[in-house]
Amino acid sequence: MGFGMGFGMFSVMFTIMFIVVIGMFVVSAVQGVSRWNKNNNSPRLTVQATVVAKRADISRHHHSGANDHHHSHTSTTYYVTFEVESGDRMELQMDGSDYGLLVEGDQGSLSFQGTRYLGFERG
Repeated sequence: MGFGMGFGMFSVMFTIMFIVVIGMFVVSAVQGVSRWNKNNNSPRLTVQATVVAKRADISRHHHSGANDHHHSHTSTTYYVTFEVESGDRMELQMDGSDYGLLVEGDQGSLSFQGTRYLGFERG
């Protein structure tokens, strides 16, 4: 009788965790599609701006496989904060090649659409 109760409890907990994980994926997907749609419906703007900060967010993922084979994966997300003429600041995500070309203090024309970075021209 104890075995049946323990297995039943495991089954319930597994089902709850499965639903929570699936729910997190659905919420994340909806947020991503919503952000993409909002960016697509936003106007493309070009404003005078100054690069005021840069940061890189590094995340590590560890995986365990069969026969105690472990491997890890590292990904980096790059962000640059710009200050526009009004004094407002915005942080935009970009790829590493654009990130590497920008230096704090650079001034120029920032092009963006919603939260999507389109480019920066010094000058």
